[in-house]
Amino acid sequence: MRYLLLLIAWCILFVLSWPIALLALVLWPIFWLLSLPFRLIGITFDALFALLKAILLLPARLFGYRARS
Repeated sequence: MRYLLLLIAWCILFVLSWPIALLALVLWPIFWLLSLPFRLIGITFDALFALLKAILLLPARLFGYRARS
């Protein structure tokens, strides 16, 4: 559904201003490639914080504490 809305928005932009729509179509892969390292850094930090949380909460889990779900 998200991609369909994106396609409709691009078609509307193409009708209103075709040079900007074509520029967006050309620059989108370049922007995606430039943002890829930042996504990898975000995934790495997510994993790091999950590991720290697991290490810090290990003593409580050993004593039988269970988080409410």
